[in-house]
Amino acid sequence: MDPLAPATAQPPPTRAPGASAARAAHGKFLKVFLNATACYLLAYQLVSLVYQAGTVYVARRAGVPGFWTLGGVRFELGDNGWQRGMVLDVYSAGPALVLLLGGLCFLLFWRKRRGPGLGKLLLLWIALHATNTVLGGLLADTVTQSGSWYVPNWLLGASSTWPSTVLGLLFAAGQVVLGLMAAGPFLQAQDSRTILQFDRRPHLVVYAVAGPWLMGSLLLALSKLPHLSVNEGLHYATMSLLLIPLAMGCQREFINERELLPRPTRVAWGLVGLALLALLAWRLALGAGVVFQ
Repeated sequence: MDPLAPATAQPPPTRAPGASAARAAHGKFLKVFLNATACYLLAYQLVSLVYQAGTVYVARRAGVPGFWTLGGVRFELGDNGWQRGMVLDVYSAGPALVLLLGGLCFLLFWRKRRGPGLGKLLLLWIALHATNTVLGGLLADTVTQSGSWYVPNWLLGASSTWPSTVLGLLFAAGQVVLGLMAAGPFLQAQDSRTILQFDRRPHLVVYAVAGPWLMGSLLLALSKLPHLSVNEGLHYATMSLLLIPLAMGCQREFINERELLPRPTRVAWGLVGLALLALLAWRLALGAGVVFQ
């Protein structure tokens, strides 16, 4: 080859279309993960706020003193000071309000399920957290013999705890069934046709279900340290009774993608920032504890 000959232009390297598509899909799944985690955190904090604020409100009206801290609501009333009506009113207020909140949010989700936007996903996560707080929460409270456990224990058996334990297990089984039923609505809450494709459903489970649950629970736990209670940790764990069946259902549930109105997937930074600010506000408000009587 003559070294003095002019160099010929080399064609630019071509990229495999499959690699570009894979990178684009990976970026889309990361955006889905951030948005879903933000919705998970906001929904959990809203449900917790309604539950605990409702409990404190009813306790104050009943004249029951206590502390509201990052670890939850703790009452400062001796066993002899409690009456049956007080127990049922105070400990059933939170579950009743959360059940109402979850039902309303699911109805709103059902009306918006065919439209685009993260609002419907947030509404569905609120409904899921409300379900776990009432059903899975009873199982967690039964293990620690606290919280909503007192309601069935006083209603079903004052001298024995086995009726409330059986009821807690039945509620947990009901949560598993509801998790399977929630797979279809959960798919309808997604805006991206990419993550709804059958061959990408395992990625949907990782980035839209398992990832937000694990990351959200970790961030919540870190925000509560060193006041994280065993009971709240169990509430994080009982969410698996809902999400594992939901994840299994998502991998085989059929959904007509043409009926949805998806839009380009973008990170909702405002929603992410709001979720983090809510964590900070929760810690600042309850870090030192609030006394009520």
